[in-house]
Amino acid sequence: MLQRLASARSGGMTVLVGAVLLLPFALTNNYYYEVAILVGLNAIVCVGLNLLIGYAGQISLGHAGFFGLGAYGSAILSARYGWPGALALPSAIALAAALAYAVGRPILRLKGHYLAMATLGMGIIISIVVTTEDRYTGGPDGMSVPPLGVLGWTLTGERSWYWVVGGVLVLTVWLALNLIDSPVGRALRALHGSEVAAEVTGIDSARHKVIAFVLSAALAAGAGALTAHYAGFITPGKVSFVHSIELVTMVVFGGMASTFGAVVGAAVLTTLPQLLTVFKEYEMVVFGGAMMMTMIFMPKGLVPTLAARLALRERTDEKAGHGT
Repeated sequence: MLQRLASARSGGMTVLVGAVLLLPFALTNNYYYEVAILVGLNAIVCVGLNLLIGYAGQISLGHAGFFGLGAYGSAILSARYGWPGALALPSAIALAAALAYAVGRPILRLKGHYLAMATLGMGIIISIVVTTEDRYTGGPDGMSVPPLGVLGWTLTGERSWYWVVGGVLVLTVWLALNLIDSPVGRALRALHGSEVAAEVTGIDSARHKVIAFVLSAALAAGAGALTAHYAGFITPGKVSFVHSIELVTMVVFGGMASTFGAVVGAAVLTTLPQLLTVFKEYEMVVFGGAMMMTMIFMPKGLVPTLAARLALRERTDEKAGHGT
């Protein structure tokens, strides 16, 4: 099953849809629903970020900025200006995508740690603006966000939000898989392998890197807007550098260049802190130790490593069967 999650599109989608449909039978109260919703929202961001890091090979340490733009953009338009959620949410996504396109070309000309520093700077600028413009954002204290209303229907309650977030996650994964299998996806994989070789074959590296950057920013903004309306309150903490690192860690932990790995990484690193609360003051020590051990023994990430080991075992069993 892990091999299917890592590589087989149909098998992975079947498992994902099945998990979304069956999980409510195991969710006995609203707290578990809340954790499941947070997993879905983080997974949406990580699937988009994986397109940029895992496939295009471009690092971003400021993606929480786009998450915050979606959250605050939709919150301000709906709370301050009375826009309906059905209009405020896509407008916030479009704003984040436009900003990503505007800064994408100059930033993505950089490579390595220069690119990391540039994206970090972008995220810090967004965080400062959100914190200081208290007339609109509420400043460090945050701001209240009205419920999300669509066509006269107001989305309330954990169970309703679970199905909305689950549906958006499935759609996001399906779109990402289609993109990866398209000419654009093949160009992104070529860029990750060797940008010079890709350009020699006629691939416009700048264009394809900007495409990945804009798509990942739009998905982060969409998840941010949904998070703001679901929580009913948003603070600058969601725009912080720490949140950006958390998102990158989820992608790397699950497995770069693995769409389902991004989902698994988000699921594990969102739920694990909840399970480790029994350790009380040693919670973060145990959490950090578990991550260190996983990356030492599974350097390619959780899903790709387990899938490779399962494939190796299957080949070994086949050879043993032929030998007998």
